[in-house]
Amino acid sequence: MKNVKSTKAYSMLELIFVIVILGIVSSIGAEIIANVYKSYVLERATHRSSIKTELSATQIANRLLYAVPNTVIGRKSSGYRALDSLDDTDYTILEWIGYDNDSFSASSTPAWSGFVDLNASTATELKTNGSKLGDCNDIISNLSNNSRNIGDAALFFAGQYNAYNVGYDGGDNSGAVKVDDSSKDNDDKLVVDDLTGKTISELYKLSWTAYALVPSDNGDGSFDLDLYYNYQPWNGDSYSDGSHRVLVRNVTVFKFSGSENTIRFKLCQRERITTDRNITICKEKAVIR
Repeated sequence: MKNVKSTKAYSMLELIFVIVILGIVSSIGAEIIANVYKSYVLERATHRSSIKTELSATQIANRLLYAVPNTVIGRKSSGYRALDSLDDTDYTILEWIGYDNDSFSASSTPAWSGFVDLNASTATELKTNGSKLGDCNDIISNLSNNSRNIGDAALFFAGQYNAYNVGYDGGDNSGAVKVDDSSKDNDDKLVVDDLTGKTISELYKLSWTAYALVPSDNGDGSFDLDLYYNYQPWNGDSYSDGSHRVLVRNVTVFKFSGSENTIRFKLCQRERITTDRNITICKEKAVIR
């Protein structure tokens, strides 16, 4: 018969100690993991909200840089006012006419030069030396998905327009000089409406669209901020006649003010963490034109 050696096993007390220790270690580890995960979720929400707010605020600021001076307005349900004369906080829609920077800043010859040779111009044709109006027409067409051309554009001469005579709400549009579609057949001759009785100067801005930032209520204390474009107030359009895209979702604050050539706005965006927890990031920018 073989000799069988007996080996000592863990006693019940030792097993209990091991189980207790493992339980303590597990509870500490679980708490650490839970805290790490909570921290990660919070940091992720903060990063997302910060990125969305910064990108949206930068887009707004970049577009406002090319606003035609004195055309920026605030809207509320009862009408609109020039931005620098807003008297309360009920103006929730920001709207402006933007000049055609894409054509003006062409890499070679600008599609419209911004200069008029008054001596070579008539009441219906403006000589704009250094322009390539056919290229301007193509750029406008491409940017508007082939729905607009140079015949939808207008010229703005300094001192001849303000927020109340560019056609907002289908009203007075005497501050805008409308461009005729036949201009695209010329290199540097803008065919326009009869200028009799109007005063023009050597410098002009060419525009083919206005822009509007419009809140769309979500019903939960937040709203989406929509960007409207591809419409012409001087032709009787309102912003609802244009195209629009959501610029940023879950906005809690969009406020703006203006004085002289400065536009200030504040944008706050909310990011949901759980059903009852959110984080909000705000950005404020000033645009000097």
